[in-house]
Amino acid sequence: MMRSFVPLFVMTFFICLFIVLMQFLWKSIDDLVGKGLTFDVIAELFFYAALSMIPMALPLSILLASLMTFGNLGENFELTAIKASGVSLLKAMRPLIALIIAISIGAFFFQNDVLPIAQTKMWTLLFSVRQKSPEVEIPEGVFYDQIPGFNLYVESKNRDTGTLYDVMIYDMSSGFDNARVILADSGKLMSAADKVHLYLTLWKGEQFENLSDQQAVKGAGSVPYRRESFDFKEILLSFDANFNRMDEEGMRNQYVGKNIRELQATIDSVTHRIDSIGDGYGRELRNSSFFGVSPVAMSHVQSPKVGPRPEHNGADAAAADSRIATGTPDGIVADAPEQQQQRELRTVPMDRPINIDSLFRSSTSGRYIAYLNQALSKARRHSSDYQFKGMMMDNERYVIRRHAIELQKKFTLSFACIIFFFIGAPLGAIIRKGGLGMPLVISVFLFIFYYIVDNTGYKMARDGKLEVWEGMWLSAAVLLPLGVFLTYKAMKDSAVFNMDAYRSFFRSLLGLREKRRVDFKEVRIHDIDRDVARERLTSLAATAESLASRTLNCSYRTYWEGRVMPHAELNALRTTLDGTMEYLTDSPRREVFVLLNRYPVISWRWIYDPSDGRRPLSIAGMLLFPIGLPLYLIALFDYRRLRRELAVVAEVSHSLIDLTNSTTSTQNTDKTSTIYEHD
Repeated sequence: MMRSFVPLFVMTFFICLFIVLMQFLWKSIDDLVGKGLTFDVIAELFFYAALSMIPMALPLSILLASLMTFGNLGENFELTAIKASGVSLLKAMRPLIALIIAISIGAFFFQNDVLPIAQTKMWTLLFSVRQKSPEVEIPEGVFYDQIPGFNLYVESKNRDTGTLYDVMIYDMSSGFDNARVILADSGKLMSAADKVHLYLTLWKGEQFENLSDQQAVKGAGSVPYRRESFDFKEILLSFDANFNRMDEEGMRNQYVGKNIRELQATIDSVTHRIDSIGDGYGRELRNSSFFGVSPVAMSHVQSPKVGPRPEHNGADAAAADSRIATGTPDGIVADAPEQQQQRELRTVPMDRPINIDSLFRSSTSGRYIAYLNQALSKARRHSSDYQFKGMMMDNERYVIRRHAIELQKKFTLSFACIIFFFIGAPLGAIIRKGGLGMPLVISVFLFIFYYIVDNTGYKMARDGKLEVWEGMWLSAAVLLPLGVFLTYKAMKDSAVFNMDAYRSFFRSLLGLREKRRVDFKEVRIHDIDRDVARERLTSLAATAESLASRTLNCSYRTYWEGRVMPHAELNALRTTLDGTMEYLTDSPRREVFVLLNRYPVISWRWIYDPSDGRRPLSIAGMLLFPIGLPLYLIALFDYRRLRRELAVVAEVSHSLIDLTNSTTSTQNTDKTSTIYEHD
């Protein structure tokens, strides 16, 4: 087993790693092309990217290798020989199970110790590559804007000498108001030795420059400019073409660069910070005053008296208007301006509720609008404040979720390796196909399904729609039952991919019927006995008529007691029907086969007797009307169809009896003989 599995595992691992690495290259190709990177930088980036892609390639390679290993054993009948010698499938898998467990443990330590370092270096190097300036390659006929602060237009160029013709340059390095425009017949662009500057040499041209700084001298309506003609001009441009590596410390502090201990420490510290911020927000909300009333002071106020409140008179209304205009409702005394610094909480004498409608009716329309505008502005201000605070809290929770996701990934990879082995090995033993054909198709399909489920759970956990552990273990929860099912079926030698069995199951579930097909025998070894055939047909017709009559007496109680159609009696009828048809297929007359094909296919359906003779289940079905009554109504429809089928069985049986009683002889293809032989 080990000699068969290990070479395939190594081969498929590097194949899968190459595939995912090509996916990384395809996604990052825009950041790498045209940067003038050396081979060692590209090789280093691909090395760290390959290490970072191992968690994606490892489960797929285990699935494919286990499928191919057991598929080859099944295809070469080696697995059959192993089972014939008394070794079970699970016992034959023991060495590989131990190997997969060792690989899973190694994958855990790789995720915890090696992967954070590899991801830190990969992302740091990738961001450094993205920040590197591209090589200067001036195109023809279009503006080139890769030099900071400059736009260059070249009509044509000589690729052998590097000379540029009909050059137009927009210099925005000093700002738009102080822009320079340079036109030249020809020029040449060269890089300095330090690779941080460019030398631009121009011949026979003109330069136009705005002098916005001198506009105040000439007046507000005119902008002075300067025009210069030249035969030869050199310009020094700042352009850093070196490759500068970023500091890894910033990426090391991110979630991708931490192990389990560091991730848990970050989660605890951020959780403590969120709790502290939440407590601060709560204290601020409790101590904040609204319209001059403090929530602490309001807690000491007695409940307002229940009953009608007298209306304000004119003086009271005017006083109330004055207080509300200053942010102090009726019954609340505002502090003097000089007492705002040392104001203390105190009980507010508020013995009755404020009649807002009365205040509005007693005020002018202008003051009415002022009240509403003041209330609306305060509501908007408080809403913006709370939204900002909620956004800050959401950002902190997002940081916790990202660290918790990375923490769960340390364990999900190892578990995925074990699950994929217990999917691939039994599946290979069932399909018994080796090579790269069928196993590769099945592996890719299963891995795509796993990737979709895993990515869905990851995004839902990242966005807070699911708990982190629920989202990250969603793919394992979906694939674990599949692995258990396939392992059980492979150990029992069940035909999982027997399409006839599935077709028969769904036909029985949906109530579909198969069409009978009996072919005429050109060569017969035995002849049938007319008396035996008539006896069998008579018994079959009587049984079918008896069962058909029993379906008429189908009350709700008899249905759930299982007395309408016992399973054993219907199976006995089906056995009798199949035996009688098998006996009659030795008839030399084609009329017999025409009648035999009219027999329906009798099959048992669970709806005939849901309780299956179990009394507790039948009692529960009778008492639970919301479940029992719909099943009873469906059974009535099926019993009606079964009654028609049984009537057809009886009718065809009587027709065959009449045919056997006839004395008509038939001419065979080789000789003339009677239908039946007498003893």
